[in-house]
Amino acid sequence: MNILTNSLFTPYKLKDLELKNRVVMAPMCQYSVTAKDGIPNDWHHVHYLSRAIGGTGLIIIEMTDVEPDGRITDYDLGLWSDEHIPAFKKIVDGVHAHGAKVGIQIAHAGRKAEDAAVPVAPSAIVYPDAGYKQPRALTTEEVQGMVQKFADAARRAVQAGVDTIELHGAHGYLIHQFHSPLTNKRDDVYGQDLSRFGVEVIQAVRKEMPAGMPLIFRISAVEYVDGGYDVDHAIELSRAYQAAGVDVVHVSSGGEGPAGARKPGNYPGYQVPFARQIREALNVPVIAVGALDDPALAQSVIGNEDADLVAIGRGLLRNPYWGTHAAVTLRGEKPSIPEQYQRGY
Repeated sequence: MNILTNSLFTPYKLKDLELKNRVVMAPMCQYSVTAKDGIPNDWHHVHYLSRAIGGTGLIIIEMTDVEPDGRITDYDLGLWSDEHIPAFKKIVDGVHAHGAKVGIQIAHAGRKAEDAAVPVAPSAIVYPDAGYKQPRALTTEEVQGMVQKFADAARRAVQAGVDTIELHGAHGYLIHQFHSPLTNKRDDVYGQDLSRFGVEVIQAVRKEMPAGMPLIFRISAVEYVDGGYDVDHAIELSRAYQAAGVDVVHVSSGGEGPAGARKPGNYPGYQVPFARQIREALNVPVIAVGALDDPALAQSVIGNEDADLVAIGRGLLRNPYWGTHAAVTLRGEKPSIPEQYQRGY
């Protein structure tokens, strides 16, 4: 008998999003050399549908960029043109056909755009690692234009049929660069209020989304470089973003530069305390992520109410059927097994 009120395999509902379980596929770039002009192809189609067949509740499509030079590499996906919509719609329809829901992570790499001739950023501060290019600072007018690019990408995502949208404000990418004191040295309105760019993006994106569609925001709870911000700053940012229209916070950490005296954890669940802190401070649903591949650990995160959803990353790269196998492993859970595969279980 399952004594948990909520478990990894209880359904979850937020606004119009209804998930069959709490298992989320974290967005992970494929860097597929066969991707052309940001358009997903057969690799991406098979990649995402196999995880839907494998029992995942919510699949978040990898970082998808609002302009060509916003990609980490030229092998990444984009939504800067209406020409991208049909390929994404094919993936969304396929995922839906296998009982999963699908979101998409919309982003801009900023100073971490490796293949851009001249990357852009809030301030002309190069990413502190070998091989990164010197960025130029966006003008105030360009920042305002960037907000609209996020909104346009969101409109296209909605047209493609996604169930939710995630904005990438973590891992040292553009929104993160704006809300970090280390990378935002501007003297205009976007420097005077570090949350302003993120807030404007959220508000613009919300206008393109159906009222019942939840908006997810991914944030780095702490920075690991010396002098980086701590979780208190992330909580204040998340509070501003929640007020602007965010419904769920996806809590990660780091990515803004090489670690200094403080190091990221190398043990399962090392980011879960950050998720719980943000959940309790804001009374907002959160997604926990970070080495949660052990089904018992993922189960405990939900059962202990550390988070509302659990994102699996590398575990789902290794095993498309992680969701099904986790349900088999956990006693009292009923796995979701396609009819064609039932005799294998």
